[in-house]
Amino acid sequence: MKLRNPEAPMNGMATALWYASRGHAELRKAELRTPKEGEALVRALWSGISRGTERLVFHGRVSPSEAGRMRAPLQDGDFPYPVKYGYCAVGVVEDGPEEWIGRTVFVLHPHQDWFVVPVSMLNAVPENVPPRRAVLGANMETALNALWDSGAGPGDRVVVVGAGVVGCLVTALAAGLPGAEVTLVDIDLSRETIAGSLGAVFAKPIDAPGEADVVIHASGTAPGLACSLACAGEETTIVEMSWYGDAMVPAPLGLDFHTRRLKLVSSQVGKIATSRRERWSHARRMAKALCLLDDSRFDALITKEISFKDAPEEFPRIFAPEAPGLATVIRYP
Repeated sequence: MKLRNPEAPMNGMATALWYASRGHAELRKAELRTPKEGEALVRALWSGISRGTERLVFHGRVSPSEAGRMRAPLQDGDFPYPVKYGYCAVGVVEDGPEEWIGRTVFVLHPHQDWFVVPVSMLNAVPENVPPRRAVLGANMETALNALWDSGAGPGDRVVVVGAGVVGCLVTALAAGLPGAEVTLVDIDLSRETIAGSLGAVFAKPIDAPGEADVVIHASGTAPGLACSLACAGEETTIVEMSWYGDAMVPAPLGLDFHTRRLKLVSSQVGKIATSRRERWSHARRMAKALCLLDDSRFDALITKEISFKDAPEEFPRIFAPEAPGLATVIRYP
């Protein structure tokens, strides 16, 4: 196997992270073949952990009815276990078409140090976006899709409930709308500084404003959903971004829910928002998401960094219910 990079594994093997059983991850060897025509070899620099989705995978909470739709693009194995999962990888192309050699790319690939993918799956990272920040590409794509689903526009009062990574990113996008009044709601008071840096006002749930024109829920909790409904103005759309896995979630749809003619709609990144679907491809949306990451404020959303070799040991702490921080990234040798 002849590779352009002298540091590439010469035994034709890479290393991948697998969710092996409930609450347990491990590193396993993976075959690393020579790229064929139309393929590229990528050396991983960073990968991002989707704390919401991957927590459900780690704990075996992917419902059988959703297993097909939950598959990552290049996943190996089947739910619940064992599965090689993940979709936020950033690396450098080491072999493949000449025009891609040496370019930094974002790929929807599981956590793995070297991998071969179709060239069609490569997304060029803009030169002004650091590779470490680029792992937020999938999160930004989700946030962009949600803002489209919400119909938010200039001058709107927008309330975002849940100051996780996706909630913060959609807050930043909403705050960029001319004249928009954006409030970020969370129970964690440490998120106030981040809210301010993103151009939003911070509020605890008890102080969350009402009469919002648009509400976006991203907390992943039933109390957060209740708060979102309470913030909505007459005939407001509440966009539900949270994915609860197999959990049954109570929603207060009594009282004045119907008389206020509220609209509760889902947003999921697997499909492009209806308002853009005829004109936007997934590739165009991802390219725009990566360009939107050209903003140093988003570095504050990455609060933990771990080495690839330590990932199995770190995962139980990262996915603990009350784990602090926002995004965690994996650093490759």
